[in-house]
Order: sequence, then C-alpha cells, then structure tokens
Amino acid sequence: MKQAGKSVTNEAVSAWGNQLDTLVENKLTLSHDEAELHLYETFQQATLIQLRFNSPVMTSMLSGRKVMHLNSMDPFDYQPGESLLLPSDRLMQIDFPDATTNDPTRCLALTISHDFIRETVAELNDQVPRVESSDQWQLDTENYLLQNDTEISSLIDKLMRLFRENNPFKPFFIKNTLRELIVRLSQTQVRHGLLGQTSQHISTNRLAYVVAYIRENLTRALSVEELSDKACLSKSHFFRLFKSELGVSPAQFILTERIKLAKAVLSNPAKTITDACYESGFNSLTHFSNAFRSVEHICPRQFKRQLFGLN
Repeated sequence: MKQAGKSVTNEAVSAWGNQLDTLVENKLTLSHDEAELHLYETFQQATLIQLRFNSPVMTSMLSGRKVMHLNSMDPFDYQPGESLLLPSDRLMQIDFPDATTNDPTRCLALTISHDFIRETVAELNDQVPRVESSDQWQLDTENYLLQNDTEISSLIDKLMRLFRENNPFKPFFIKNTLRELIVRLSQTQVRHGLLGQTSQHISTNRLAYVVAYIRENLTRALSVEELSDKACLSKSHFFRLFKSELGVSPAQFILTERIKLAKAVLSNPAKTITDACYESGFNSLTHFSNAFRSVEHICPRQFKRQLFGLN
C-alpha cells in the first residue's frame, strides 16, 4: 500500500487504541481462521493511495468520505452506510479529500477466505434452495456497491466488537457471524436483482413475475392466495419463498410499493393527499396516513411540505 509521508502528530488519536504509525490509512489488523478485519484511519488529505487484498474483501465506510477509483468504473464518492465487495487482488486507488486530524476518515476491510464463502453458499443452496431450480444463491464480489440495510449494519458492528473482545468463545462467535453476513449479502444481491431488474427475470423467475403483477395491480386488493396462484405455488410455499428471496412478506412488499407510488403522486404539486391516497390503492385517508407514517416516519402532509419547502 502506498502512503503519504507526513509525520505523525500528537493531535491525532486512534479510535481503535492502537499506535499511530502514519496519518494516512493507519491500520489495525485482527485475525481469525477464516477472516481478517482491518480497521483504517486517515487524518490528512491524500490522493491515489493504493490498496489490494489477496482474498475477497468487503469494505465499509464508517466516517468521512473517500473517492474510489476502480477499473471499469468511474470514480465515485464512498460514504458511511455503504459497503463494497471486491474479488481478491483487485487494485483500489483512493482519494481522501476531506480527512483532517479533527475529522478523520475511518473504514474497515473484512477479508474472508474464498473457501469459507464457497462452503457457506453451498450449504445455503442445499438447505434453502431458491424458488427456481435453475437459480442459485451466490456472492457476487465483482465491484458490488451496496447501501447497508439494518441487518448488514448490525452484523458489521457485531464483527467489529467480536474481533476486538477477549472471550474464549470468540472464534465460534466470529465464524457464525461471518456465515450470517455472507447469507445476508447473498439475499441482498438476489433481492436487488429481482426488484431492480424485474423485467429481465419475468420469463424465468416466478417471483419476478409476481413482483411485476403486484406493481401493475397496486390500486386493488391483492391476496396471498391470488399471488400464490400466479406463482403456481401453494400458499405456504409461496409465502416462505417470497420472504426468503425478497426479505419481506408479500403484505409488507405491497405496502412499501404503495407508499412508493404515493410519494410519486405527492411529488406532483397539482396532486393532493387525497389523490395520493386513492391513486396508491388505499380506501381510507386514516389508513393511508398511518401506513405512510409507518414506512416513512412522517405523515403525508409533512412529506409534501418538506418536498416543496413549505412552512
């Protein structure tokens, strides 16, 4: 790894408690049989710092901002709440445009044994097969950028704590948490594919077909029985597979899609809250308001006011 050469000052303090050897990508490495956790801190601006790992790696931003330069991708801002999956031996070149002693950039890099990933995914496919026999669970590490959801954020925090604690059960806990992380990441990738590229999978995946059907029929009542019939599955089998691959129940998915549609209606200055209610499939303003608040944590009126900067 290439690093800038400015001397370490007493003003910079490591959040991890380790000695500061450099102000750029100061590193603490913690090891496990199946993985290594590298915790990085940068206290000054720097450009095109090079980094690569000899195992598949998940990096996650903790504080501050980086600009990432990767082959086949335009440079992009990398910020807290985001993670990036990369294959082994993939060169990263990193800019630190904002890092200072008082406001350092912090991130982690979690390298995981390729064999451990393969074994975990194979077990997942054996125990929880996907809805289509032609599809497989897998972990795509090819420059895969994602926004951490609640579960993945929680697992990242848990691994940081486990790697640093002194506990006789530590290797066991880390191994099981790594396995869950791999499964959660695989689920996230499948979900993004089915929801973000639905049209590409309609003819080959029954859940993608059902997702498209739901989106086309949001304004009327949709039952699990109707949806399971569309998928040519029993009600119980459909419910289990839907939640397994999409991460939510059919009812929760329908609700979030209706709220998404309602937000689009509210984004039109000429549309009212009543318009948004009935055009997104709700038949009661009270039910609509409560449902909107449950998803967005504000009421429809507040959302519209914020959107258009109204008092």
